[in-house]
Amino acid sequence: MNARVLIDGPSELVFDYAIPCGLDVRPGCRVRVPLRRKSAVGTVLSLVEAEQADFALRELESLVEPEPLITPVLLQTGRWIADYYGCGIETVIRSLLPEAVRTEENSAKSRRIAVMDAVPEAEVMERLAKRAPRQHAVLSLLMHAPERRMAVADLGEGVAATLKSMEKAGWLRIETEEVRRDPEADGIEEVLESLPLELNPEQRRALDGIVSAIGAAEPRPILLLGVTGSGKTEVYLQAARHVLDLGKTVLVLVPEISLTPQTVRRFKARFASMQDQVAVLHSNLSQGERFDEWHRIRRGLARIVIGARSAVFAPLPDLGLILVDEEHENTYKQESVPRYQGRDVAVLRAAFEKCAIVLGSATPSLESWQNTQSGKYDLLRLDQRADGQAMPLVRVVDMRLEASKHKGGPAVLSDRLRTALEQRLEKGEQSILFLNRRGFARSLQCPKCGHVCQCPHCSVALTYHRTDERLVCHVCGHQAIVPRKCPECRDPAIILQGYGTQKVEEILAKVLPQAKVARIDADAMRRKHALRDTLNAFKARKIQILIGTQMIAKGLHFPNVTLVGILNADLGLHVPDFRAGERTFQLITQVAGRAGRGELEGEVIVQTFTPHSPSIQYARRHDFDGFSEQEMEFRRQFGFPPYGHCAVLTARSNHERRAEFTLQTLHLRLAEDLPAGITLGEVLPSPLIRSHGQFRFQITLRSVKARPLSRHVQAVLARTTLPEDVTVVFDMDALNFS
Repeated sequence: MNARVLIDGPSELVFDYAIPCGLDVRPGCRVRVPLRRKSAVGTVLSLVEAEQADFALRELESLVEPEPLITPVLLQTGRWIADYYGCGIETVIRSLLPEAVRTEENSAKSRRIAVMDAVPEAEVMERLAKRAPRQHAVLSLLMHAPERRMAVADLGEGVAATLKSMEKAGWLRIETEEVRRDPEADGIEEVLESLPLELNPEQRRALDGIVSAIGAAEPRPILLLGVTGSGKTEVYLQAARHVLDLGKTVLVLVPEISLTPQTVRRFKARFASMQDQVAVLHSNLSQGERFDEWHRIRRGLARIVIGARSAVFAPLPDLGLILVDEEHENTYKQESVPRYQGRDVAVLRAAFEKCAIVLGSATPSLESWQNTQSGKYDLLRLDQRADGQAMPLVRVVDMRLEASKHKGGPAVLSDRLRTALEQRLEKGEQSILFLNRRGFARSLQCPKCGHVCQCPHCSVALTYHRTDERLVCHVCGHQAIVPRKCPECRDPAIILQGYGTQKVEEILAKVLPQAKVARIDADAMRRKHALRDTLNAFKARKIQILIGTQMIAKGLHFPNVTLVGILNADLGLHVPDFRAGERTFQLITQVAGRAGRGELEGEVIVQTFTPHSPSIQYARRHDFDGFSEQEMEFRRQFGFPPYGHCAVLTARSNHERRAEFTLQTLHLRLAEDLPAGITLGEVLPSPLIRSHGQFRFQITLRSVKARPLSRHVQAVLARTTLPEDVTVVFDMDALNFS
């Protein structure tokens, strides 16, 4: 047998090597191989039969690790991703094996420990105090240390010779132990143990359904549709307890890194006796933290793994349950190669592992919903809040009428919302204001000539940030000084257009000066643990009004919040994307769910210029079934997902004509021998035609079946030589069309 090895690096080199006698090589092993005149490191993809050849294959040099770092199931998953999403296997291996694991410079952190096995007698200590005071001091410290162990570094400087002589005399011994670089060490306060809660009948039925799937030979995926506040997390925790009692492991996926700490806190509180068996995996970890967490998981030291999208590749042994929280979130889709959908890969891995998987959401994606209707997924529902409270009352305010009341243009806060905020302050209750736009003003515009300050690298207006007194591009990050006059006509009357979270914060300071207000967005939360500290202060009722972007839209539980205001609910509604209505419905429903989660009734005020939009009206009634019925009919008519697959082929370059011409050439080649059932769109400028200094053009393709579409595009790309300055990107099951 020969080993087929993928060499580390961007070139995706795959070579066959002979296996020396006595070397236990298996798929997924990391090996050192000869490559030209140097040594290289690679991953064994498979073992292949040796073929007759006119030359002798070079042999593998050695194993980097004695055991395979990629399990057979993960290797199978990786091959599926490469084929389905049309990407190179090397890019997938980079996801399966993080850089922190692949890079040889990384290693476990260790420290030297001094251990005293027996306590010296009092006479011995008295003699040492006179003749060897340094030895006496070291022994005194060890005698009062937990388990009579202390790190050598904590015994003071210049003790090396003292410890050596004491070890020789038999007073102590020096050991080396591995030190875990805990990513949550300074991020989570002390966790108090929580006991399982009494489940209501709906929760009990849901838990029984999940437990049945855990015990099945080939369980089907489960969609847990539970309204906000219905107690999905408690069902997750009790299902996880059942799996852990069976000796298996649990994988928990959350849509955003910012939600990881609170999820970790909940699981550590419930499983207090095994807090050290909870591991965290996400892209914000340092290289050392990621190395330690990954190897703890692989060795079976961590039985619960919590993380964002990339945690779907955690090397957990004996996987028994996968939980995907807020499964509808777009953040589960990877925006760089390999462009996999984390939720779908989790379902695939569950099928390979033959373990149960639960997709939870109050507003499921229509793809998952359709899978329940077709019988691919089982459906469990939680239609009532766990505490028995009614869903919050949602009021829709037509901002067109508000505009007529204010001569200076539409107000940021309607009269109804301002009055409701004042009433909550008087009662000592808390409020949340949601606006999915950070900064102070959307743009800076000259009323005389119409000039708008634009980003020089992207086709978007620069956003004014008053805190930094800068114009900032929210696409590429470009910053510019705020002009005092119009750059075109030199008129000094240049004005601000639109508003963001900073302006809302300023308005509240004027309208409600007595209120304690805090803002949560990407600008305000730059400091490490700023989000955690702000949320803790809000939970402790030190903050009365919280303003935020989508960072506060999901997963937060504050019983004293009785009012949620949604400002400019139309922001994501009128964009060139067939999912715009679905996303608006999901966002409004999720934000509205933050209100009335305690004993007090909740109220939600939605400010909109399109009050009759189905997304807003169905969200007002918390009616997912009604919304999905009308939206699915629209999708069915046009063949959009979930009634087909949609892919985007994008060409980008610094030269506009070159990007367009390249894509036109690909369009002609794609049209040749186009497989039946594939709809090929025209070459069009991307909605955001320029980004990061590059012009972008795209083709949209649709097909009932994904594989023929993906393979046809990949075959055309493989036989097409692209200009050096043009990059072509293929995105299967695309979520972003901008």
